[in-house]
Amino acid sequence: MINIPSTIKIAFRAIRVNKTRSALTMLGIIIGVSAVIAMLEVGSGAKYKIGEEIAAMGSNLLMVLPGSTSAGGVRFGAGSEPTLTMGDAQAIVRECPSVAYDAPVHSGTAQLVYGNQNWSTQVMGTTPSILNVRDWPVAAGRPFTEEDLKNGTKVCLLGQTVVDNLFGGEEPVDKIVRIKKVPFTVVGVLAVKGQSLMGQDQDDMVYVPITSAQRMLFGTPFPGMVRVIMVKATSGDDLDSAEQQILALLKQRHHIGPKQENDFSTRNLTQMMQTAAQAAKIMALLLGAIASVSLLVGGIGIMNIMLVSVTERTREIGIRMAIGAKTWDIRLQFIIESLTLSLIGGIIGIIIGVTISTILSKIAGWPTLLSPFSILLAFGFSGAVGIFFGYYPAYKASLLSPIDALRYE
Repeated sequence: MINIPSTIKIAFRAIRVNKTRSALTMLGIIIGVSAVIAMLEVGSGAKYKIGEEIAAMGSNLLMVLPGSTSAGGVRFGAGSEPTLTMGDAQAIVRECPSVAYDAPVHSGTAQLVYGNQNWSTQVMGTTPSILNVRDWPVAAGRPFTEEDLKNGTKVCLLGQTVVDNLFGGEEPVDKIVRIKKVPFTVVGVLAVKGQSLMGQDQDDMVYVPITSAQRMLFGTPFPGMVRVIMVKATSGDDLDSAEQQILALLKQRHHIGPKQENDFSTRNLTQMMQTAAQAAKIMALLLGAIASVSLLVGGIGIMNIMLVSVTERTREIGIRMAIGAKTWDIRLQFIIESLTLSLIGGIIGIIIGVTISTILSKIAGWPTLLSPFSILLAFGFSGAVGIFFGYYPAYKASLLSPIDALRYE
C-alpha cells in the first residue's frame, strides 16, 4: 500500500536539499500564476466598471436624433437639421407599445451664478419623465412636475458636481441660482451618477423644464423644436421592436416616402454599452490566456528539472525498488515532488498577482476586482501543470531496472 505521508515527506526533503534549484524551478510557475491573477483581476474590474456605467446611464435606452443638413455637397451630420418636436415625443410614448417612457431634450451650455460663485455646465431642458428614462432618483428636494412643465416655471434640478461647486456645504434646495442671468429656484438635487465610459461627469448637469429652456434660455427656430428624444423601452427584449415602432411612426408623421432618406436617426445606447461590456470580457479572457502561456513555460521547466532529478537519484530509486518499493511508489514520489513545487509556486504567484493588481489599481486608477474564481482557476491550473509535466519523469523513473539503477554511477 502506498504511504502518502511518507512520500510527501520525501518530496519536501528533496526540495529542501536543492533550495536554489527548487526556487528557480518554481519561478516560471510564480510568474505565470501572478500574471494570470493580475490580468484576470484587471479584466474583471473593467467589466464591472462597464456594468456600473450601464446601470448609471439607465437601462433599455434608445436615442432619437434629428436629421442632417447639406450645403454645397457638404453634409453636416446628425442633429444639424431641427426635425424633432414635442409632438413627436408625445406621439412616441402614446402610440408605441414597446416604449415605457420618453423625454424630449433641448439643451445647451450656460453659466450658473449663486452668490459670488459661478459654474459653467450643461443645462438640459426636458420633462419630468427624464428621471424614469435615466433611472435617476432625486436625492434631496423634489423633481419638477407636469404643472411646472405646462407653466414654464423657473425651477431646476442640480447634479451633485454643480452643487459642490456653487454651494460648497450649504443646502441648495429652495435657493435661487441664475442661469444665463435668469433666476431659477432649486427644487431638488439629483443622486450621484459618476462618470460615463467616455469620462464625462454625469453629475455636472442641470435639469429644467423644457418649456422654460425653450422660452428663456436657448430659444428655438420654431415652436416645440427639440434637439433629441431619449426613449426607455419596456424591457431589454423590446428594444428592437421599440426602435422599429419609432421608425415607422416618425416616417408617418414626417411624411417620408419609401425611397426617401429619413430626416432623423436612432441610436441603441444600451446595445452599445453591452457591446463594450462583451469586448471587456473577451479582452479579460485573452489577457488571461496570454498570461497562462507563462504557466506552460513553467511546467516545461519543472519537467526538465524532474528529469535531472531522476538521473541524479537513480541509485536511490534502485535501493527503494530493491527493498520492495512498487512501480506506483516510485511514480507517485516524483509526481508529488512535481506537484509540490507547482503548488508552492502557485501560492506565491497568487500573493504576488494580488499585490500587483492592487498596485496597478492605485497607480493607474484602473479598477480591479478580486475574484475567488480567478484565484482558484490559477491555483488549480498550476497544480494540473505540476501533475502533467511531472508525469513523464515519474513514469521514466518507475521503469528503471533495480539492478541497472544500483550499478549507476
